[in-house]
Amino acid sequence: MYTLVIYDITEDEVRMKTAEACREAGLVRIQKSAFLGAIDSQKRKNLEIRLRKVLGQGRGNIQIFTICEADISNRKVIGELVEYEEEGVMFL
Repeated sequence: MYTLVIYDITEDEVRMKTAEACREAGLVRIQKSAFLGAIDSQKRKNLEIRLRKVLGQGRGNIQIFTICEADISNRKVIGELVEYEEEGVMFL
């Protein structure tokens, strides 16, 4: 199963910790506020626990979706790659 995490967080520190938690869980950034990857249910549960702690009582929204292989294979990507910087590193 795949896991998709999307978020809308205004506080820089919380947003950076959210991205770090997603990367450390094995997810890959697919957009500025979206991570995707194939992780098992235990990693997904651990990620959810960590993200709840990271967000705490702060303002923001984190959504976690479980997506099956069939739905991932039907994914359509429209447009060109987005370039953005994260902690001084350029991603393409």
